[in-house]
Amino acid sequence: MEKIIRSMSYANCGHGIMEEYMKVLAIVQARCSSSRLPGKVIKRLAGKPMIVHEIERLERSKLIDEIVLATSTDSSDDALASIVLGTGTEVFRGNLEDVLDRYYQCAERHSPEHVVRITGDCPVIDWRLIDTVIKTHIEHGNDYTNLSGDYPDGLDTEVMKFSVLKEAWEKAKMLSEREHVTLYIHNHKDDFRMERIPCDKKLGDLRWTVDEPQDFSFVEKVFSELYGDNPDFAMDDILELLDRKPELAHINSGIMRNEGLAKSLANDREIDG
Repeated sequence: MEKIIRSMSYANCGHGIMEEYMKVLAIVQARCSSSRLPGKVIKRLAGKPMIVHEIERLERSKLIDEIVLATSTDSSDDALASIVLGTGTEVFRGNLEDVLDRYYQCAERHSPEHVVRITGDCPVIDWRLIDTVIKTHIEHGNDYTNLSGDYPDGLDTEVMKFSVLKEAWEKAKMLSEREHVTLYIHNHKDDFRMERIPCDKKLGDLRWTVDEPQDFSFVEKVFSELYGDNPDFAMDDILELLDRKPELAHINSGIMRNEGLAKSLANDREIDG
């Protein structure tokens, strides 16, 4: 049975007060054809494919109703699709290059009011932060809500109204806006009600995502230290670990944040048609 979260607003009707329900869909974007670390999302981490750990962490959310993996129809993603289907999680397969189209087509089939965007290279994603973003997004009536860049790279969470995702899908014309799902929204921020949730500390230099071999080595160490005793370890548990063993943060330090976006912008052009 689906979980449906209750919004903070209520609608008056002739028969009294009717609670308004909103469906929240989380879409995990992943593929195996990464140029920097091919097959990273299915690399084994603490006995399971990395993507399985990420999905299990998302499943602890109290506010997400459905989780779907959005991958491509390319044969390189056959193994990924098979692994995720084996966990009982739904898989949508769409355009490899036009990720915005893949995201929209996936979301459209589930008729959500709100869409949570998660990328498949974040195996330490924290459902507590995700729920904070969702709750803030709905309570404040935002079109788009995310975490500030002061959070460690790898906890990235974006929540948007489905109507806003649809508008981006309809209007995005730049190649970069088709490859990066929410770039159109950021490029037209004056058109939307947007909010970034601040972090108490400046932690943006910490790198907990997986794009490079060094990144995978880092998360292997984190899982080795924390997962056995507490599979539901949180952001604060990793920070505590780094306080005890600061050398771990040096494993993958110095790698550029959002390198893929920088490459897209450097080669940007308007799409045909």
